[in-house]
Amino acid sequence: MNWTRILVGGVVGGIALNIADFVMHGLIMGPAYLKYPVFTREPANPLYFTLVALCIGLATALLFAKSRNSWGEGLTGGLTFGLFLGLVAFFPHFYNSIVIEGFPYHMSWCHGGISLIGFVVLGGVLGMIVPRR
Repeated sequence: MNWTRILVGGVVGGIALNIADFVMHGLIMGPAYLKYPVFTREPANPLYFTLVALCIGLATALLFAKSRNSWGEGLTGGLTFGLFLGLVAFFPHFYNSIVIEGFPYHMSWCHGGISLIGFVVLGGVLGMIVPRR
């Protein structure tokens, strides 16, 4: 395995994931969150979001590299990987409406979709950076 490509892919993919999440949660969904009391709390330090996105990017890069030959070449292979991983990440969001009081059911769909989009973006970045063996 090419560890340099895996690390670079994980970091760049994590940054892309962080940007995608910021756009979707902060810019697109931000006004909707203000309607529900469950989302009103002190804002977290943005550095935490970046750190978490980098950790997800690195872990996903390692998983992608280990299974790289199972996916197609380049961007297409990465997008396919991201789609399947995004589907895995999609469905656990439905627990939120079950276990968090006041969490609207339709937000589970929104959060699941945001995760799906984020992993497709991350997979696309990895597909372009991490080569097949």
